[in-house]
Amino acid sequence: MDIKVNPTRMELNQLKARHEVAVRGHKLLKDKRDELVRQFLERIRKNKELREQIEKELSAAMARFLLARAVMSAEVLEEALMYPTAKMSLEVDRQNIMSIYAPKLSFKQEASVEGGEDNIYPYGFVDTSAELDASIETMAGIMPKLMELAELEKAIQLLADEIEKTRRRANALEYVMIPRMEETIRYITMKLDEDERAALTRLMKIKDIVRAKV
Repeated sequence: MDIKVNPTRMELNQLKARHEVAVRGHKLLKDKRDELVRQFLERIRKNKELREQIEKELSAAMARFLLARAVMSAEVLEEALMYPTAKMSLEVDRQNIMSIYAPKLSFKQEASVEGGEDNIYPYGFVDTSAELDASIETMAGIMPKLMELAELEKAIQLLADEIEKTRRRANALEYVMIPRMEETIRYITMKLDEDERAALTRLMKIKDIVRAKV
């Protein structure tokens, strides 16, 4: 490698200081990467559990809905589900995860018909089946879990991106910048030692010449 640097004591001291900072920075990046990976894996496990739970509940709700459709006429079913009981509004905030700002989702529910927010059934119970009631109840309970799942998946995506960026920076320090600095430090140290030996040799020759003349 062709090193172009002024081999002086000042340059050597500055380079050693930069090398020390780079080594500390590399350790901090590795620590950050390890914590990011821990946070990532923790959310991956939680995401898997929550997704399986939601899929199970959705399958149960769909099975009950199919049963309801089998025992109810299409007109009655359509009329029962025609008018919702509530309006929902989504709010998006931010949560800080290792200096990564991931979305924090929440929703508000406002009653749009008589019965208030607690009334999740958009119909009376005279002409509908119990299977439809169970399906509606399950679907209403899934919404908070869907919000949490969306938060988790977005946080996982952001963490994965940050892990990759941190890994690249740590590798650049470990395999490029720090080795170059160490090689340059060795080069300057070697040149300074050579210059010191050359100066000492010249002094000894001058001393011998002076003695010979005396």
